[in-house]
Amino acid sequence: MKKFSLWVLAFVITLSAAVYQKYTGPTYPKRLDITVNDKQYKLKLVRSLALDENSEVKLKISDPSIKAKIYFKRFRSNDEYQVADFVYTAEPKKEGYSAVVPQQPAAGKLQYYVEISDSKDTKTYLKENPVVIRFKGGVPAYILIPHILCMFIAMLFSTLAGLMAAVKFPLYKKYALWTLILFVAGGFILGPIVQNYAFGELWTGIPFGWDLTDNKTLIALVFWVLAVTMNLKKARPFYTILAAVILLLVFSIPHSLFGSELNITTGQVTQGIILNFF
Repeated sequence: MKKFSLWVLAFVITLSAAVYQKYTGPTYPKRLDITVNDKQYKLKLVRSLALDENSEVKLKISDPSIKAKIYFKRFRSNDEYQVADFVYTAEPKKEGYSAVVPQQPAAGKLQYYVEISDSKDTKTYLKENPVVIRFKGGVPAYILIPHILCMFIAMLFSTLAGLMAAVKFPLYKKYALWTLILFVAGGFILGPIVQNYAFGELWTGIPFGWDLTDNKTLIALVFWVLAVTMNLKKARPFYTILAAVILLLVFSIPHSLFGSELNITTGQVTQGIILNFF
């Protein structure tokens, strides 16, 4: 197989994994299809809010005749649900409804559901399976962008090295080493800095916690250190193939699935899981 073909295949695989991870994560907007006054709407309900942006839930519904309410409370609490009205805005680029919810500290969460009344009836959506918003601190672009680039390129080089190793293309050792370098830079230097900005913690994986993002990064690192080490003196492509497969698998796990969460009782940032992300 030609080098160019390996690059194309590696890019397609890496991009597919990255897109899958993004669109299946529990912080990606919740999709909800509804019908209001005989018109269908495809809504995207927010599940992640930065502390430097408006703490709002929005409904992209262009019908000023309806009434809508939001019911919310702190996640994993015995609080009673509070209620607020959605307010309609007619501005062309902002047309729709919005409701303000109380901002939570970094890693704090709110759960909510909505009620919509049109000319026919009143319907409640997601009451049995509320949407969960996680709040996070703002991350400077000069930290976030290099982190994302390092991680994506590391995944690309990892896949490329694995494919090259599979066809015994000698350059697999070079790209394996670059994978390890970029992975360390993106996952173990810039990654903790990003998490510290967002949630006030540098590392919440083993041995300090069970944050899935941190732990899957750690697992992938172990395999890539092994792959590079085992190929230093002798060609052992199997280890590179294994490390590439492991990295692809662990980074196909939805981002933030088992991530940082503020314990409202202790005030400590721990880890929590949200299963209702599909």
